[in-house]
Amino acid sequence: MPKAPSSSKKPRRRESGADPAAQNAHILGAGEVVRQPVTETMEQNFMPYAMSVILSRAIPEIDGFKPSHRKILYTMYKMGLLTGPRSKSANIVGRTMQLNPHGDAAIYETMVRLSRGYEALLHPFVDSKGNFGKSYSRDMAWAASRYTEAKLEGISAELFRDIDKDTVDFVDNYDSTMREPTLLPVGFPSILVNLNSGIAVGMASSICSFNLREICDTAIALAKDENHPMEDTLLAPDFIGGGQILYDRDLFRSIYATGRGSFRVRAKYTYDKENNCIDIHKIPPTTTAEAIIDKVVERVKTGTIREISDIRDETDKSGLKITIDLKRGTDPEKLMPRLFRATTLEDSFACNFNVLIAGTPRVLGVRELLLEWIAFRTDCIRRRVFFDLNRAKERLHLLQGLAKILLDIDKAIRVIRETEEESEVVPNLMIAFGIDQLQADYVAEIRLRHLNREYILKRTADIEQLIQDIADMEDVVGSKRRVLKIMTDELASVSKKYGRDRRSEIIYAAELPEAEEEAPAAAYPVTLFLTRQGYFKKITPASLRMNAEQKCKEDDAVVQAIEADNVCDLLFFTNRCQVYKASAADFEDGKASTLGDYIPARLEMDDGEVPMILVSTKDYAGYLLFAFENGKLAKVELSAYQTKTNRRKLIKAYADKSPLAAAAFLAEDGDFVIGSSSGRLLLFHTGAVAPKSTKDSQGVAVMTLRKAHTVQFLRPYRDGEFEAPARYRTKNLPAAGVLPTAEDAGQTKLDS
Repeated sequence: MPKAPSSSKKPRRRESGADPAAQNAHILGAGEVVRQPVTETMEQNFMPYAMSVILSRAIPEIDGFKPSHRKILYTMYKMGLLTGPRSKSANIVGRTMQLNPHGDAAIYETMVRLSRGYEALLHPFVDSKGNFGKSYSRDMAWAASRYTEAKLEGISAELFRDIDKDTVDFVDNYDSTMREPTLLPVGFPSILVNLNSGIAVGMASSICSFNLREICDTAIALAKDENHPMEDTLLAPDFIGGGQILYDRDLFRSIYATGRGSFRVRAKYTYDKENNCIDIHKIPPTTTAEAIIDKVVERVKTGTIREISDIRDETDKSGLKITIDLKRGTDPEKLMPRLFRATTLEDSFACNFNVLIAGTPRVLGVRELLLEWIAFRTDCIRRRVFFDLNRAKERLHLLQGLAKILLDIDKAIRVIRETEEESEVVPNLMIAFGIDQLQADYVAEIRLRHLNREYILKRTADIEQLIQDIADMEDVVGSKRRVLKIMTDELASVSKKYGRDRRSEIIYAAELPEAEEEAPAAAYPVTLFLTRQGYFKKITPASLRMNAEQKCKEDDAVVQAIEADNVCDLLFFTNRCQVYKASAADFEDGKASTLGDYIPARLEMDDGEVPMILVSTKDYAGYLLFAFENGKLAKVELSAYQTKTNRRKLIKAYADKSPLAAAAFLAEDGDFVIGSSSGRLLLFHTGAVAPKSTKDSQGVAVMTLRKAHTVQFLRPYRDGEFEAPARYRTKNLPAAGVLPTAEDAGQTKLDS
C-alpha cells in the first residue's frame, strides 16, 4: 500500500546549478566585479583621508592650536572656568564631546598635555589639580579624569580676548547644535610660545617653544620694521624643562629663515662633592628620565663607561632628579662630556615649522610666521573695532531719538495715553516726534518712572562722547598704523603681565670643551673560556700559567677554550636562534679560580636563553657550520653577522625549522665528522657545502637519517683519528654514513 504524502512542507533547497547572480538580481550591482585603477582608488579614498588628517587633526593653525586643543579650551571658556572654581576633568571631557566626538580618552589626554601639572608647555593653559603625570617621565601616568580637577589659567584670557565681538569666524559643530570658533583671537603669538608637534599623512610639524618676552619683543619690532634682525631680540628657543642650548649663530639664523633645522639641547647637572655623585635636574624635551637611565645602564653593562657605580631616579614632588653615583677618583668634568655623547643627556631637537595658513600647510621661518600672525591679529583688532563702531552707532541713534523726547516729555506721555491700541503706540510716537521705528521702540520700552528730565539728561549726556568715539573708531578702521599701535600695546601688556625669565641657558658650542676620546683597549693575548651553563672567563697567559685548572660549578664544565686577543669581537650564539655581540675588552681579566661572568645576565638574554657556542673574530672572516637534527647543515659566512652600528643583539642568527644539534667555527674549509643517534659516522669536506650569506638559511641535506634518528654531534676531523678514513667518506652528499669499526668506535667514545 503506497504511503500517503506528508502534509508538512519541507524547505526548498537551492539547486546546485542555480546562478547566485540571478538570485541577487534585485540588488543593484550585486555579484558584479568592477575593475578600478589603483590611482583612482587612492584619489577617491586615501586622499580625502589624508587631507582630513592634515587640516583637522595634526597640523596647528596660526593661532597655535590644533582643532582638538581649540575645542577643549573653548568648552572650558563657555563653562565659566576662566574665573570660576575648578571642575572635575570628567565633566570637562563630557562637555567637550559636544564639539569633539572622538572618545573621552583622547580628549582627556589632550587636556593633560595642556595642563600645568604635566609640565610640557612654557605657558600652560589649564590650571590642574591632582596627578596629571609628567612629560619628562615615561612611566608616570596621569590619574583618571574622575579624580582630577581643572580650570583655565590666567593667560588663557588672552586666547579669548573679545571673542564675542566678531573677531573670528564661527561654524556649526558636527551635528549643528552648537557654534564653535574656527580660530581663537589670541593676543600673543602662541604658535611660537609653546611646544607643538604633530604627524599627519605625508607631512609633520615640530615647533619649538620660545620665551614669551622675547617673542613679544620680536613681534613688536617686526610690526615697526619687517627687516628687523631677528637675532637681536629672539636669542634662542626656551623650554620648560630648562637645560642648556648649544648656540650656533649661523644655525639659528638658518632656522629663523627657513623654519627647518636641528639644534642640540643638553641636560643641566650639579656635582655633589660630599656624596661623590652627579645630580641631573634638567633634561632635553625630547627624552625622558627612564630613557636616560636605561642608556646609562646599557653603557655600564657593556663596559663602555666604567666610572659609574649606580644610577637611580630620585624624582619627587620637588621635581626631576637623576642621581649618578661615581667610583672613587672619577673626574665628573671628564665623565659628563662622554655621557652627553653616549646617551640622550644631550639630544637634538628637529624643527619643522609647518603651519596651516588659510587652510594650506606651509613651512615658514620665524620671521614669516610672526608676520602671518601679525596680519591675523591686526584683522582681529580691526573686526573688533568695527563691531564696537556699529554698536556705538546703534546706541547713538537710539540716544538721538531719546533726546528729541527731552523737548516735550508731556507730549510723549499724552501721545501714549491717548493712543487706544497698543500696536499704534510706536507709529504715533514716530509721527509726533519725527523719529524712526527703532528709536520709537526704544522710547516706548522706557518705564514710566524713567520718563523724567533727570533720567533723559543722564542718558543723552554721552551723545557728544559717542560722536567722538565713533569718529576715532572710524579712523582706526581705516588706519593700518593705528591698528598696529593697538596690537603692539597689547603685546607689551601681555609681556609685562605674563613674561618670565628664560629657563634654558644658552651656551656657545665653540666654548665647550671637547669630549676626550677614550683610550683604545690594549691588545694582548688572552684565552677565552665558555662553560656549559654560560659562564665566561678571559684569562691572560701569565695568569693561566700560575693556575691552569678552571673553577666551575659542580654540574658545569668548560666546553670551549679559545686563544684570542683582547680587542677581538665576541659572538655568543644561543639556543633561541639569536646571537649577542660584545668585545673582549668589555670584560675584566679574570682568574682560573673564579667562576667568571654569567653571560645570560651580563648580556641581558631572555629567560631560559643560554649560549651554545662562542666565536671570536677581528675581521669576520671564515664560516659557521650549523648542524641540525634533521640531517641538514648550513654553512654561513661569518661576515653575515658584521654590522655597521653597535647592535648588541641579532635575531634569526640561524634557522629554527629544526633543533640545532651542534655548531662550529672554521677559518677555512676542512674535514668534519658528523654522527647520528644510530651510531653512524660520516666524514666529509666542508668545501662540498656551498656557503650562504643568509643567516637563517636551512642549509642542505648532508646526512640521511632513518626514522626516529637524529644528528647528535659535529666536530673537526683530526688526522689519524680513523684507521681507514676512506671508509667513512662518500662521493655524494647526502649520505647515511657507516657504523664505525671496533677500534674507531672506541676512539670515538673517548672523544665524545
